[in-house]
Amino acid sequence: MENLAGPEKMIGLVGAIIVFIFAIIGLRGEWHKTGLDDNVTKILLGLMAFGCILVALAAFNVLPHLSSDMIVKA
Repeated sequence: MENLAGPEKMIGLVGAIIVFIFAIIGLRGEWHKTGLDDNVTKILLGLMAFGCILVALAAFNVLPHLSSDMIVKA
């Protein structure tokens, strides 16, 4: 974990792992349901798990970050 820049990224990573675990547990519980509201819940839980994966990638500096020089101004 030497790529973590500071305590903020460490806290974000721990939080993302916890939220990811509970999102997957909730998704497993909702998987067999077929109602419209249950399908919306499945989509939201899947997006939450995907967001946690993005947080973990950002914590390890895998995702590129844009500086002000890299942003194209129209």
